[in-house]
Amino acid sequence: MKHLITLLLLISCSQTPDKQKDFYAKLSDAAISIINPDVEYIADYTKIAYPNGDVPKNQGVCTDVVIRTYRKLGIDLQKEVHTDMAANFAKYPKTWGLKATDTNIDHRRVPNLEVFFSRKGTSLPTTTKPADYKPGDIVTWRLANGRPHIGIVVDKKGDEGRYKMVYNIGYGQVMEDCLFSYTINGHYRYKK
Repeated sequence: MKHLITLLLLISCSQTPDKQKDFYAKLSDAAISIINPDVEYIADYTKIAYPNGDVPKNQGVCTDVVIRTYRKLGIDLQKEVHTDMAANFAKYPKTWGLKATDTNIDHRRVPNLEVFFSRKGTSLPTTTKPADYKPGDIVTWRLANGRPHIGIVVDKKGDEGRYKMVYNIGYGQVMEDCLFSYTINGHYRYKK
């Protein structure tokens, strides 16, 4: 019995209560909590509510992983991106030929998130050193076909000792050791 009490005390002392975790640890936990390989990758333009709009929970793309993760912590990237784009439209990409903001899609485009995170968050160096990437960091890539992609670094390590990523590249909201699987284009930390 004495050993059981000692073991329980050790376990309770080694766990960090959620209140004591910093924002980025909570962001990592939030990303892990939305892992769902059954989320179907559907990139169609979809009309959604504003603010706090979302596509159906069983659907999504890479940006929806980031949006849903932040929303778990009470941050609505749809509203944040729209507010900044409306005030600074010229600073955002014109890739899609838009003449005004669109609350249905602006926050769901990686290049827009790259601009937003660099303006409102912290841009960090893009290196090939695993130690430079911490849980809660946002990473953007360019895939071999040039398509932009995004994910969140989480506090779980793969066999190589690197932190894993939560992302959606076409087979659900998953966690994988893929940080260096694609060309890193951006590295950010964002806390409202």
